[in-house]
Amino acid sequence: AIKECKWQFRNRRWNCPTSQGPNIFGKIVNRGCRETAFIFAITSAGVTHSVARSCSEGSIESCTCDYRRRGPGGPDWHWGGCSDNIDFGRLFGREFVDSSEKGRDLRFLMNLHNNEAGRMTVFSEMRQECKCHGMSGSCTVRTCWMRLPTFRAVGDVLKDRFDGASRVIYGNKGSNRASRVELHHLEPENPAHKPPSPHDLVYFEKSPNFCTYSGKTGTAGTAGRFCNSSSPGLDGCELLCCGRGYRTRTQRVTERCNCTFHWCCHVSCLNCTNTQVLHECL
Repeated sequence: AIKECKWQFRNRRWNCPTSQGPNIFGKIVNRGCRETAFIFAITSAGVTHSVARSCSEGSIESCTCDYRRRGPGGPDWHWGGCSDNIDFGRLFGREFVDSSEKGRDLRFLMNLHNNEAGRMTVFSEMRQECKCHGMSGSCTVRTCWMRLPTFRAVGDVLKDRFDGASRVIYGNKGSNRASRVELHHLEPENPAHKPPSPHDLVYFEKSPNFCTYSGKTGTAGTAGRFCNSSSPGLDGCELLCCGRGYRTRTQRVTERCNCTFHWCCHVSCLNCTNTQVLHECL
């Protein structure tokens, strides 16, 4: 989850920094902004994905493949093989990840919602894989099973939902007959917007200024970050450096190149020295 978070935000002002301490993502996890929402979702998704895959690989004694999909599935295929156990992964994720959330305030509801959104993303991105059976390589019959998506695919979906996250407020239905869970819920801050779906990420406060260092919010700032001088996008020097400008320097890098495989069995390479131009935010 940490690796995926850093990949998805590698070109953003907030690039998913990590630190030593009880909260590896730092103080941002105690806020209610978009970045907090993504952290909770990707972490929950990571637990679900890892456990579901471990079940099918036989790494966990208490679970196996999902064998409930059995028998005919279509006119020319049937269920078989070893489906990844997404249901066990989601159940474990709820018990393991959600158990740390206490209370019934807005932050509690936000974190639980984003945890579930992460798990649902793993579930909704599962795909059917099949293997052909038949004489001479023909595909007269297929055996199919359900396979987890790559975690990069999960990260891509959650990143899109980060960009379209819904800002919410604490709602109260005001009914004495409603259960405690039903009574307190999330509503869109803007009444004209539709309520967030279970797949959406939600947040309730504006993101801090990630341009400069702040010990209070735990933001590192963008000074010293490398940028792309020719890009008009978020990785470009104008946006990433927050208008402060940047310095340019060159460095010589020696790398292996022109490698040749020799039978049998070794590889010989030349050493090539290239000059790299680096742009660094002030």
